[in-house]
Amino acid sequence: MGFERFIARHMTMGGDKGEGFSRLLTRTATGGIALGVVVMVMAVTILHGFQKNITSKLSGFGSHITLHAYTTGNGFIQDPINPTPQLIDRLKTIDGVHHVQPFADKGGMVKTDEQIHGIVLHGLPQGFDSSFFKQYIVKGRLPQMSNDAEPASTEVLISQTVARALHLDVGSKMRTYFWQGDNYRARMFTICGLYNTDLEEMDKHYVVGDLRQAQRLNDWNERQVGGIEVNVNDFDQLDDVAMQVASTLPYDVQMSTIVQQQPTMFSWLDLLNTNIALILTIMGVVCVIATVSALLIMIYEKSATIGVLKALGASHASIGKIFIIRAWRMVAWGVLIGDAIAVALCLLQERFKIVRLDPESYSMPYVPIDLDATVVLLISAITALTCLVSMIVPTALISRISPSSTIRTEH
Repeated sequence: MGFERFIARHMTMGGDKGEGFSRLLTRTATGGIALGVVVMVMAVTILHGFQKNITSKLSGFGSHITLHAYTTGNGFIQDPINPTPQLIDRLKTIDGVHHVQPFADKGGMVKTDEQIHGIVLHGLPQGFDSSFFKQYIVKGRLPQMSNDAEPASTEVLISQTVARALHLDVGSKMRTYFWQGDNYRARMFTICGLYNTDLEEMDKHYVVGDLRQAQRLNDWNERQVGGIEVNVNDFDQLDDVAMQVASTLPYDVQMSTIVQQQPTMFSWLDLLNTNIALILTIMGVVCVIATVSALLIMIYEKSATIGVLKALGASHASIGKIFIIRAWRMVAWGVLIGDAIAVALCLLQERFKIVRLDPESYSMPYVPIDLDATVVLLISAITALTCLVSMIVPTALISRISPSSTIRTEH
């Protein structure tokens, strides 16, 4: 065992018995560092949870990348595109693409005996990516879409919000009317399931049905669709995948990403990153102040010991290393305790949804958690390294302590 480590260990194990204030301050500093780590980990996991949750819902109602015609009509009236099988196959082979599917939208309304409610029928094909809506079904099941050899399916999935407003339920018949030119077309659908995402603007109007119904309501043939939805494996790679998708498109098809379609929402999500940076900075300063304060008190209360060590020939660097070792143990315990508390709180919230939210205000019923071990380790490492670097300034005061004055004062 080295000289510095031996002295530091001796101070920690037995040298603090008479140092009530130093011991109290050390424990307080350890608690301060632990609190800082808890706040930083919780802030990042919660804010990332918000970002991931909202992004998932926005993408689930549409797609990460949407291909559509250059020209569009008014409101929810689409101009069709006629994608070739070769285009679909090329899109599926692009690295990072998860799923490709055609779609068609049609704006209309639901009419009951008491109310009228505007909707958008989102037509999807047989074999569509159902992973998103499976997460949010609260009653019933997904609609069964038809193939080319079957009649168009009349089953639809509507939101719990619409069902409550119109007093509908699974199994109810839903009268709908869709405009085509100067005329309207009536359709009777059967509700097979209810979903609830708490994303109010989407839940109010979004109805999932058969692609072939939307095509017929738009007076399109079976090859014409409103667009193509392309979902990616990793949202962080969206821009790279979008560039590859754009290079495969014919002249009459344009592309837009979910970020371009929802600029206001994603601007708000980006603003959360600023809040994360601010919280991390403040908590980092708290950890540094706690470390520096504790180290200064340690040096002050051990000034006589420092004088003796200097008289025995110990260098300033060697004595400084002793106090850094002591303070480092305090920092290490603070980080470990903070990590343990933060992870435990995150797991409890993730499992039991203890902290609830108002869905109308936050688009989700509880505080979301996105716990990532890499993030926890990164926060811990940066906190520990920052505290370690901050110890250099206080240890510089050791050079000003005179052996003669401290020993004389002690006696």
